[in-house]
Amino acid sequence: MAEAGESGIRHAAVLGQPITHSLSPVLHNAAYRALGLGWEYTAIECGVEELPTVLAERTDWAGFSLTMPLKRAGLELAVQLSPRAAVVGAANTLLPVDGGWLAGNTDVAGVLGALAESGRGPASLTVLGAGGTAQAVVAAAAELELFEVSVLVRDPSRTAELRDTADRAGVQLTISTLTVDNDALDAAFVVSTLPAGAADVIAARDWHEHQVVLDAVYAGWPTALASAADSAGATVLSGALMLLHQAVAQVALMTGRPAPQDAMRAALRAAQPNAGL
Repeated sequence: MAEAGESGIRHAAVLGQPITHSLSPVLHNAAYRALGLGWEYTAIECGVEELPTVLAERTDWAGFSLTMPLKRAGLELAVQLSPRAAVVGAANTLLPVDGGWLAGNTDVAGVLGALAESGRGPASLTVLGAGGTAQAVVAAAAELELFEVSVLVRDPSRTAELRDTADRAGVQLTISTLTVDNDALDAAFVVSTLPAGAADVIAARDWHEHQVVLDAVYAGWPTALASAADSAGATVLSGALMLLHQAVAQVALMTGRPAPQDAMRAALRAAQPNAGL
């Protein structure tokens, strides 16, 4: 991990393709300013084939955030894996270590941090979707000691990687088709990892005030799901909170200092004033 010296400029970046939309520079650079570090965090367009070269040319950098399509490639290139990255089967963070890179996964911290803002303890959990974010949610469930999780998907045949994550985490999945009348939607925690618009089909369901609904989408907030759940009195959380908390964890790993969460939240709110923060 990087030492947080105040002299000289250190560099870090988010890698992915496409990458121009990323809000990671907003979050990390706000953290550096609050910490008084003369560091610079940028966004670098990078595909899977380019990743080894990009890393080889920047071995003195403080670390990298990885987004699509690099989360599995980063894991495969690493010489060490964090426990969370190993369980999820994907990496969103690379940190320099002797002889290469340590692959980490702060998406789990993002899920845990977002759910903690509800002020509710874990009881039952239903996940919508089976992609990379759903894998992080299942890993987070294990850390919350929720070892039975319902999963609702549009195509049950495309759940192999999620099942692998659950096996590594010791979580038993009950997988069924996403429909508005599925009883699994009565869970205390409902986390949608579906892309924008895909959860609209269940917005008309009767939500309840005892529920916590986290929608990973934050662009165009509130989503139809978020609006419906909020109107019913449920506690609604935006995916912007997941973005914030995973970045908080990354900043701490890269700098070796506690991340200035308030400053990062303020910067994200300024950049995305309608993201549900």
